[in-house]
Amino acid sequence: MRRELFEPEHEAFRETVRTFVNKELVPHVEEWEAAGVVSRDAWLAAGAQGLLGFAVDERYGGGGVDDFRFNVVFDEELVNAGVSGFGSPLHNDIVAPYLLALATEEQKQRWLPGFCSGETITAIAMTEPGAGSDLQGIRTSAVRDGDDFILNGQKTFITNGILADLVIVVARTDPDAGHEGISLLVVERGMPGFERGRNLDKIGLKSQDTAELFFNDVRVPATNLLGEEGQGFIYLMQNLPQERLSIAVASAAIAEKVLGATKEYCKDRTAFGRPIGKFQHVRFELAEMATEVEIGRVFTDRCVQDHVRGELDIEHAAMAKWWLSELNKRVVDRCLQLHGGYGFMTEYPVAKAFLDSRVQTIYGGTTEIMKEIIGRSMGF
Repeated sequence: MRRELFEPEHEAFRETVRTFVNKELVPHVEEWEAAGVVSRDAWLAAGAQGLLGFAVDERYGGGGVDDFRFNVVFDEELVNAGVSGFGSPLHNDIVAPYLLALATEEQKQRWLPGFCSGETITAIAMTEPGAGSDLQGIRTSAVRDGDDFILNGQKTFITNGILADLVIVVARTDPDAGHEGISLLVVERGMPGFERGRNLDKIGLKSQDTAELFFNDVRVPATNLLGEEGQGFIYLMQNLPQERLSIAVASAAIAEKVLGATKEYCKDRTAFGRPIGKFQHVRFELAEMATEVEIGRVFTDRCVQDHVRGELDIEHAAMAKWWLSELNKRVVDRCLQLHGGYGFMTEYPVAKAFLDSRVQTIYGGTTEIMKEIIGRSMGF
């Protein structure tokens, strides 16, 4: 079906992004995978090309266009090129909304120019060793001490954790106030007591730096409080739909890409004297996946349209996140099976997709948590 999501300016932008990705990112993927981290030069190149901070006002160096469809184009082109470790979706889709909506003018002047140029790489630290999808269970604490907060705690599985210069940390500022005792503090590279653990060894997304972060009596100035004290949980709930939609967008793109490659493989690969796509079982497998992927694409695009209009609610974002990520997992697994032994070889894109995309059903809130959100919205 013809997509109706984009305008001509988005398609023109797609060509710009595709050229950038193929020139500046694709040639370095193997190098970054071996190193376990993307070069900072890639971030600077993305900033110079205007690919960071689409929605940031031009006076801070941003694009000045608040249209999530530009984010979608960038995210899709990363998938199409097989670049799975560049952390721009976290930077653009997840961190940016917090800074744009909550930062004071003084904070914006300090942080946003570097955010847009690629000199300041960002992360958000929610997950802890004992608290993942249950954000109310966080134990990282921040105690007010004059003009500062004293921050103590540990975070884990933090995307961009090694490279990040600016980390939004979810911390408990009032231990007795439940979800109303959570605040957001911005920790900057070089603050005494802020330490990074190892670059975590994951089964996929090898070039994406994912780290443990430690905060030992970090003195964070009160001027680095993001938004109002005690309102952090509300801010998280307001911004999680876009994060989950971003994951759904990537999931739909991965499923489409892998299915397309598998279709071509089934045309070329022969068994018993004919292409394997000529066998009824294989045709039916491809037909089922093509139908599901098409349905997923239509729903994802509709959610993006709703989001651009400011109408995407928490429940539909959760639906998109769990269903598309599970579809991604299912399609990639079935496509790998159709590749036979070659699907088990990491030089084949389907094998890399199998490893890289497995996390889609986990981060941003697990499938089980998404269903819990939807179920509660139904009155249960």
